[in-house]
Formats: sequence, structure tokens, C-alpha cells
Amino acid sequence: MSTTAAETGTGALTGHARDALDERLDDATVRRAPASVAAVVQSGRVVAVSAHGEPRRDGSPTRHGTVFRIASMSKSFLAATALALRDEGLLDLHAPAADYVPELAGTRFGDHDARLTLDALLSNRGGLAEDNPWGDENLGSSRTEIAALVAAGVPLAAQPATEYHYSNLGISFVGRAIEAVTGRDVEDVVRERVLDPLGLRDTRPDAQLYDDDDDLAAGFRTFDDGLTFTPEPYVGSGALACIGSLFSTVDDVATWMHFLGSAFDEAPADGHVLAAASRREMQTVRTLIPTSERSSPGRELEGAGYGYGLVVEHDRRFGRVVLHAGGLPGFSSHMRWHPTTGIGVVVFGNSDAYGAGAIAGDVLHGVLTRVDAPAAIVRPWTATLAAAARIDALLAEGQPLSAASDLLARNVLRDVPDEVRSRHILQVLAEVGPMRTDAAPFAGRVLSASDRSTLRWVVPCERGALVCDVRMIGLREPLVQEFTVQVADAAGLKPQGESARAADHYRVAP
Repeated sequence: MSTTAAETGTGALTGHARDALDERLDDATVRRAPASVAAVVQSGRVVAVSAHGEPRRDGSPTRHGTVFRIASMSKSFLAATALALRDEGLLDLHAPAADYVPELAGTRFGDHDARLTLDALLSNRGGLAEDNPWGDENLGSSRTEIAALVAAGVPLAAQPATEYHYSNLGISFVGRAIEAVTGRDVEDVVRERVLDPLGLRDTRPDAQLYDDDDDLAAGFRTFDDGLTFTPEPYVGSGALACIGSLFSTVDDVATWMHFLGSAFDEAPADGHVLAAASRREMQTVRTLIPTSERSSPGRELEGAGYGYGLVVEHDRRFGRVVLHAGGLPGFSSHMRWHPTTGIGVVVFGNSDAYGAGAIAGDVLHGVLTRVDAPAAIVRPWTATLAAAARIDALLAEGQPLSAASDLLARNVLRDVPDEVRSRHILQVLAEVGPMRTDAAPFAGRVLSASDRSTLRWVVPCERGALVCDVRMIGLREPLVQEFTVQVADAAGLKPQGESARAADHYRVAP
């Protein structure tokens, strides 16, 4: 086992990344594939990489730049291409999909015609039955074969646009729609609009597009947990290729993850390929996935869902995490990233038994834990900070909230009259003692903010602390619409009895 820092990655993060990789990639894990690569990245740069085995079992070692098939990770490239065409007015994601793919005109749910849209198909809520095993075997089927199959009638397993069903066939119709409006093979459109402009030179849709001397991993299967392997020929690239045919490297995927994840930054990466707003659409839940389907030891989710070509998890500790897996006979791949910090993980193995998703999830969680990553970074409105500071001063002086009536929405003093609020404050102070006069300045007592309209801060007392929350209403001149004071827990970071939430770890920036 060897883990090395990339030339561009130095410092504390590199050490944490090495530790997380070494901890997870034990012998029992890496033996499940003849070759594997796992990399920790930040903002498009590989920070640490771990390579194992032989990609063709011919004596040549796996390298940092070995090319692996990334399978369904391809869906994110297809989605980006579709949104780019949508932004140019060439595709309408909410029009009937049959406008672009006529074979879908006869799609039915029970005895009724069903209206499918590209939006529903691209976000896996089109109602088509889950089809992973079938999709793997039919990746190379011709467009004529798939068109005839669909024209014969595709019964839906659920009402369109109502629930999550992962459908390779459904998303492939987005590829057919792209071909309908461009008159080009979808693979060429993806290359010209996404791969080439972003410089992803090692990402290609067919093994035959690589030279003989390129370091291309072959596929293998194991049925005895890695004791023996049998070669697995590449699944062909046909009508379903747009949802799972791509090959790539950790460097190219690192660039891709940064391009997408940086859309949440104050200064996103260049949007000439796809606007930041459209990239955020890809990384925003459009279809709910039951969290029981995404459970993993050591991690808790507040929610999860499918965006456009990407899965989005809302981790209770680290907030938004974006990802997609890839699996085909002979390969297992995974990419996931934390937009707040730009830290991500890429894992490839040339065996479908490798379990790249579980590995990537554990490694990213390990790195984020080691660096104590914030779940989000929030910059409250100036009015939020000013209102909270003024209310904090009134509280310290024992003044009623009505003394700041110019800051308050009309509901505040009706919802909790001054005399009721004063009694409550006396009750909580009886529990924690008088407010300390030597407390740090207000700015040093800010705890968190769930968004720009809110702020939470602590007020130290002789036998404990109070936690204060203010919530503003967004107007031209924001007003306070809610203010609460509660007894803090033993750590002094949140109200007693409040359950853990990602917002506890939001970092407030000026």
C-alpha cells in the first residue's frame, strides 16, 4: 500500500488525506479488485492518491493516471449538456418528452396515457421501473433496437413525477432528445460542449478511442471476494452509452467535481460551459430518495435525493454532499464532494465487487472529520447582525424588546408581549444565574446561522448560558420577525433538548 501526496497538495490537508486513505484501504478492501485508485482532492487538485495492483494483471503497476471506466458517473456529463441546451432555448425540460422522442407517445400508467417530461426522466422520477442489471447488459444495444422496444410500449411502475425510481433507460431518452435538437450523436455533443472546453482530455466514451500505449484498466469479475478473477470484456457503447459509457482519470474527475461544486462559491469557476445557476440545479434535490436507502455506518443524513444526473445528501454533520456512483460488469467507481470546503474523493476499481461507493463515503467523512469542516459558510445580512447586536445589548441592560420597536415586525410584540417575555427571561435566569458582566464582545459570541436571515449567539451566565436566536423577514429593510431566549445545554452551544442538526456546524463569516 502506498499513499503519496500530489505535487500540488501540501500541508495539513495532505496529512489528513493520507491518514484517511490508509485507514480505509486495508488489504481486505484492495484485494477485491486487481487494480484501484483512490484520491482526495480539493478545488480540482489531487491532494493525496493511493494506487494498488495491476490494471491489466500483466505486471504493470496501477498509476495515478490510470484510466478506468466510470459508468453511471457519466450521467452528470449528460445532465450538464442537457441544461446547457436548455439554457440556450433548444430543449424544454418541462415539455412532453415525446416531443423529442416520439416512441414515448404510447407510454402508459395502467390504463391511462402518461405524460413524461425530460425533467422527470433526468431526475429519476419518470415512473419507469428500476433497471440497473438490465441496463448494464443493454448498454451496447443499438438505437434501432431500443427505439423498437420503447415503441412497443413501456409500462410505468409509478405515476410520473411522483417518486424515485433509478432508470438508465429513462435518462437515456434525454440523450435521444439532445440528438433530436442538435442532429449530432450525443457523445459528440457532450465532448464538444463539456469535455473539450474543460480540458478533460483523458475522458472518452469508448475504449477504442484510447491509444495502445495508454494506461487503460481492463475489467474483471470476482465471485469469491477477490481470491480469483476472470476477465470481463468492456460492455459496448450503444443507445444507452450516454448514461454509462465514459472512461476517465482521477485528475479529470477532480476538475469536473470542482467545476460543479464551485457553483456554490462566492466566485464560481468560469461559467462559459454551464452557468453557475444551472450547476446548482444539478446539485439540488428534485426527487426524494428515502434516507434508509442511503444509510451508512457512522453517518446520519437529514435527507437525500436525486438532482439532475447527481445524488445529493444532506449530512447531519457536514451538510450538502454531492455524489454519483458508477458500476458495470468489471468496474466500480464513485465521486463525491463537499461544496463548502471543495474537498472531494474519487475511487476507481476494476472489479464490480470493489465497493467504491462505501470506500469514497468513508474516506470523505474521515477527511472532513479530521479537518473539522464546517457544514456551510453563511454570511448574514448586515441587518441581521445589527439587529442581533442591538437586542443583545437590550438584554444585558434589562430593557424590554419594545425598546427596539423600530427593528420589529408588527407580529413580534403581539406574539409575545413584553411582560410575557420578561417573565420568561426571569425564569431562565433563575436557572443559570445572572448574565456575566465580563462576557466577550457580541461578535465573539456568535454561534451559527442557518441562513442569511438568522443568527444564533450565546450569553454567558454565572451558572450556565443562554442561547438567543433572531429571525428576520426579508424586505428592502429587513425586520425582526422572531426572537427567542433559551437555556443552553452543558456545552453552551445550543438550547437544551434540541436535536443535532447540520446548522449547528454552519460557520458564520462577516
